[in-house]
Order: sequence, then C-alpha cells, then structure tokens
Amino acid sequence: MNIRNINYANAMRAVPRLSAGQIIVVFLGFMALIPLLLPEFYVTLLNYVGLSALVVIGVVLLTGVGGLTSFGQAAFVGLGAYTTAYLSTGRPLPLQLAFISGSPWMALVIGLVLTAVIALILGSVSLKLSGHYLPLGTMVWGISLYFLFNNLEFLGAQVGISDIPPISIFGHDLLSNREYFYLVWLFVMVALFTTQNLLDSREGRAIRSLKGGMVMAEAMGVNTTRARMVIFIIAALHACAAGWLYAHLQHFVNATPFGLHIGIEYLFMAVVGGAGQVWGALIGAGVITFLKQWLQGVLPDLLGSAGNYEVIVFGVMMVIVLQRAKDGIWPLIVGLVPVRVALKKIDIDALPLPEKLQAPIGEVILEAREVTRKFGGLVANNKMSLQVSAGEILALVGPNGAGKSTMFNQLSGVDTPTSGQILFRGKSVTGQSSRAIAKMGMSRTFQHVRLLPRMTVLENVAIGAHMRGSKGVLSAAWRRDRNEEARLLREAAIHVEAVGLKEYMHEEAGNLALGQQRILEIARALCSDPCLLLLDEPAAGLRLKEKQALADLLRRLRSQGMAVLLVEHDMDFVMNLVDRVVVMEFGEKIAEGLPHEIQENPAVLEAYLGGV
Repeated sequence: MNIRNINYANAMRAVPRLSAGQIIVVFLGFMALIPLLLPEFYVTLLNYVGLSALVVIGVVLLTGVGGLTSFGQAAFVGLGAYTTAYLSTGRPLPLQLAFISGSPWMALVIGLVLTAVIALILGSVSLKLSGHYLPLGTMVWGISLYFLFNNLEFLGAQVGISDIPPISIFGHDLLSNREYFYLVWLFVMVALFTTQNLLDSREGRAIRSLKGGMVMAEAMGVNTTRARMVIFIIAALHACAAGWLYAHLQHFVNATPFGLHIGIEYLFMAVVGGAGQVWGALIGAGVITFLKQWLQGVLPDLLGSAGNYEVIVFGVMMVIVLQRAKDGIWPLIVGLVPVRVALKKIDIDALPLPEKLQAPIGEVILEAREVTRKFGGLVANNKMSLQVSAGEILALVGPNGAGKSTMFNQLSGVDTPTSGQILFRGKSVTGQSSRAIAKMGMSRTFQHVRLLPRMTVLENVAIGAHMRGSKGVLSAAWRRDRNEEARLLREAAIHVEAVGLKEYMHEEAGNLALGQQRILEIARALCSDPCLLLLDEPAAGLRLKEKQALADLLRRLRSQGMAVLLVEHDMDFVMNLVDRVVVMEFGEKIAEGLPHEIQENPAVLEAYLGGV
C-alpha cells in the first residue's frame, strides 16, 4: 500500500461514523422543513415522489427481496383510487352500506380490504407460475383491471370521477400541497419502518430465503407458498394506499395513470434505486420523477415536437444501470456516507428454545423399504432399502451417478418415490412435502451449497430455526416479536459457535470459502433441532483440519443420540467415522455392512476399482 492509500484509509477512519438511527433522525428533520423552505412546485413534486415511493417499497419487497417480478402494481394503485373516489363522492350504495358513503377514511379501510381480497385471488393464480410466465401473468391482469377502470360506467368510464373531497384530519381539511406533504410522507415512513422491521425478523428471513431457492427454503420448514402470497398482498396494499392518497391529492381520477406503462415505470424505479434495498425505493422514485419532469420540459424544445421522448431516455438509462450498477444507486450512496453498521446483538440471557425429545439410542429413526424412482425409462433407484437408528452414523456411498442424491431427495421429501415406502419415526412420510418432514425432525444439507450470500452467517443459520418460532407478519412489522427473535438469534449463535464459525458470525455468507459454507449449512440444519441429519457430501472442499473438526462434531452428535445419514466420496473420512455403510451402484444396493467389511467386499471393489 502506498502512502496515498494509507493517508486515505486514515482519513476514512478519522471521519466520525453515524449510526443508522442518527441518519434517520436527520432525514426526518430535513423532511419536516421541506414544506417550509421549498417553492410550491417542488413540494408538489415531492408529494408525487412519495406516492411513487410508497408503491415502489412494495415492488422492492416483491421483486428485489422475494424474487417475484410484477408489472401490475399500477392496477392496485387504481383500485385504491377508484374505491375512494366512488365511496367518498357519495355514489349510490345499498342501504346497509350507506354509513360508509362520503368518508375518505372509511373508503381507505374498504379499499385495503377489497385490495387484499383481489390480491389473494390474483395471487393464488399468478404465483403458481414461474420463470417468465409470472411477469406475463401480472401483465394480463394488470391490463384487464386497467380496461375495467376505463370502461365501467359506474366508475365514469373514460371520463373518470371528479369532485373528490379533501382528506380531513380532526375536522381540518388538507387543502394545500404543503399540508398534504406531511400526510403522504407519514404513509411512506410507516411503510419503510414496517417493511424494514418485517425483513429483520423470522418472517423476513423466510421471505428472503425465496431467492435462495424453494427447495432449500421448504427443507428448512418455510411455507414458500404462504411467503410469496404475503409479500404479494403487502405490495398490493402499499399500492392501494398510494392510490387513495393520489385520488384525494388530485381530486379527480381516470384510468390513465394505472396502465401497464406505469407499472413498468414503478419496476424501473425499484431497479434504479436498488431492487433489494428498501430505502432505494425513495432514491429510485425521486430520480425518475424529477428526471421525467425535467425531460418532459427539455426534450420537446430540443427535438422540436412534443411526445413521450423521455421513455427512450429511460430505456437507455435502464440498460446502463443494468450494466454498470446492477444493485442500483442506493449502495453507491451508502458507500459515500460514513454509516456505522450495527451488528446483530446476541442476548445470552434470552430463554433457550424448547427442544425435541431425542429417541432412545438404537431406535430405528428412518427406514426405506424397496424405494424405486423412475424418470421415464431411467431407473434412478431400484428397490432401495436402508435403516438409520438413533445414535448411529450411516454412510451412503457409491460411484458418481449411482443414485445417492436421488435417494436423499426422496427421503427428505424433495422428490416422491415411484413405488416403495419411507418411514420416519414409525410414520409413513412417502409423498409428503419436505416442509412436513422437516417439522417432524429431519434436516439436511445439499450437494451444491444453498445459502443466501448477502445475508450474514448468523442470519443464514437462523433460517434453520424458522419452525421453532411462531410470530407472524403483523408482529414482525410492528416489532412485537423481539423476545422470540432474541431467542432465535441466541440459538443460531450457539450453533455457529459449535461448528467453529464464531469469528465469521457477522460476515456475509458469500464471503466464506466453500468449505466454510458447507460447515455453515450443517449449522443451519442443526438449528432446526433435528433427530435425523442428512448430509450430502459434507466433507467436499474441506481441508484436513476442517474434516477432523467435522468428524469430531458428528461423533459428538452421535453420542447425544442423533441419527446421521451422509453421502460422501472421501472414503478415508467415511471409514474412520461411520458405524455402517450402504453401497450403491446403478441405483441399487450392492453391499451393506461395517466399514471393514465393505472395504473387503468384492462387489464394492469391482464397482470402485474395476476389480482387485
């Protein structure tokens, strides 16, 4: 390092680093002064930034965090706007519902309930799609709702609904844009606060685990269908609230702002700000709103005619962002601001989580009876049988392509046998989901490491404890789950330390070496409090001392009564550790016995070495 770099590093250390809380206080103070200092035009523009940001927070949660791309959020904005426009303007209602007519606040409640119901219906259909079919599905219902708004006579058809009354708070009508500014940004800050809290919780880790793959999440006990639906509905509710605010700000609605092109614009805001960053929603909404306003004034003068030329600029901008700053603008801003990163606090005094009763040593925990799995004409497993008992380590070995991982997937519920039966703790689990089996006390790792690289080691392990908590979305959003969260993090920290990763507890998992990531997966599996541990090539990528530490850990688990079934190619590691070995070749069991028996078995030598 040269002297210039040393001076720069020293200068950075000398800058006082602010906590996130201090920066938020400064931000709130700044926002409180804006209506008092800026001209009316910019206050109005910031109102529209806030409305867009409210929608984009939902898009970030849905797309950036949950990995579900939606182009239909503008339709939910329209749902909120049209609901309040119809109800607050005193339109005809059945006598039983007359009491809600004319009240914007009651219209907000009705709009949120209606949006939640419609989102539930649309989500139950759309979220079954995957890949590029999901965004296409959201386009379909987004366009459908837009045309409904534009053609239904009772909603004003193409003319729309006018004379929408202002919002009144304690008898005071919010008539000016300066007064309305505080209401808009109050909604935005509540959305930011609750979304951040949600992501920093058990439910939030379940949501973030969706990007790590459904198989891993389900194996850890996460109900991925529910998690996807939760964020879909939350994003829709944010959009609905923005629509409600928009209608009373404009005092008029028609279908134009709720079309597919606006849905694409919201997604663009999320990408520009930082699709995985909640605070990036504010940056993206601000940049695009101000840039759009500026371009609409400048481009017609430059090109000599009016038109939506800003769309072309946005398209070029999107390409540049995707090439140069895939994570958006927010991470770049964070890098410039001296923020003190707050590490997760481990409460050592938190109550320990309850643990399952381990089975008596020697009791059969898992039994596979003539399990067969066919993929068309290919027989991956053929009448495979094995048993694993409490306090035993059983190795499942064989050459590449022998069908070991396929067998693992069937035992853990990731795949379903074509025929045969699997018993876990005396109960048939054949055909049951991996989540249901995990809840009974089976946990596993994967042949190819499946972690969330942007989450810390501690948070990755805490995903394993998902089934050991019970607090829901509302509790998480309003921080009513802190006691349970402290217990879950304490449990995760115990397992991180147990596998020798204590010094990396607050590191991002993606920064670890492959061998350490495999150990991390084991800690995550142990955090679910299993009675049976399935390990798929746990020693792959480990150095000698790491293998010795892993062997010591597994011996300790065995002495505590845990059953362990592992697939492994390192025969030295296997033979010096396990109690029994089952050998597979071409999907069939060719040998079973003690390690020294297997080492001398002619069929095994033939399979591995082509004969003696």
